[in-house]
Amino acid sequence: MDKNPRQNRYLLANRIVELARASRFQVDYHLREQQLADVLQVSRTPIRAALMLLAERGVVEARKNKGFFMKIGAEALGRTEVEVPSSPQQDLYARIVEDRLTHQLGETVGQAEISRRYGVERNVLQKTLSSLMADGLITRGPGRNWTFQPTLDNKFALDASYEFRCVIEPSGILMESFRAHPAALEHIRLEHLNLLARPDFNSLPARQLFELDASFHETIAECSGNTFLLQSIQHQNRLRRLLEFASYTNGRRVREWCQEHLRIITALQEGDRARAADLMKGHLERAKASAERTKREGA
Repeated sequence: MDKNPRQNRYLLANRIVELARASRFQVDYHLREQQLADVLQVSRTPIRAALMLLAERGVVEARKNKGFFMKIGAEALGRTEVEVPSSPQQDLYARIVEDRLTHQLGETVGQAEISRRYGVERNVLQKTLSSLMADGLITRGPGRNWTFQPTLDNKFALDASYEFRCVIEPSGILMESFRAHPAALEHIRLEHLNLLARPDFNSLPARQLFELDASFHETIAECSGNTFLLQSIQHQNRLRRLLEFASYTNGRRVREWCQEHLRIITALQEGDRARAADLMKGHLERAKASAERTKREGA
């Protein structure tokens, strides 16, 4: 999805947070604008805007005539991130998908109808349709018509997606080309432990939880050494973002999958790929059951 210029300050703020976390900046560490500009390869003006945003969020402190200083240390940052506002394209993308899922849009729809329905600028509409097509959700039909793929049928999508993932994700772990990446696995393990230790766990935004979940599955897929498998999981994650988001408000299930992820990581770190593959299959089967239950309850 295309980023909107108004998002840049938020994206840069998150890059500063990631740098602070990786560099283990402590409380009162002086965040020098020029130094950050050099490291992140941007000018000082957007750096200052990003630091002001972080000051508003309580991550850093702005001291008059002195600059910006860390208000909380790296250890306390956890998975802290600034929520990035959606762009017009992202908003339209979500609205079109939601309207298709609730059958307010038919299987085939004309571009003129979409334009009238949502009242957006032509360039926003074109970029959104291009993104939907790139994600395999629509195909171009005759004239100026677009056809939705069966991927956007709730029941079909959930069943087909999980059946597909139950086949390829455990198999990916057992591939001869699979190589566990120690640093990547340890990084994702610590992210899970940090999440579970957060006192505000039950109030974390669904987006943050989803990103950790998606990152876990993509990290394992990348270890397979198979580019096609990784691309498939990335595509599945894009679909899951649309179809399963509601399940990330279930704190009990989120804790469960965090623990399941950790057991898979431990098995891989111990070199037991057979156990990791079995654990992955069980994890996906339970995730499918949970997602289906959420859909039924929300119907």
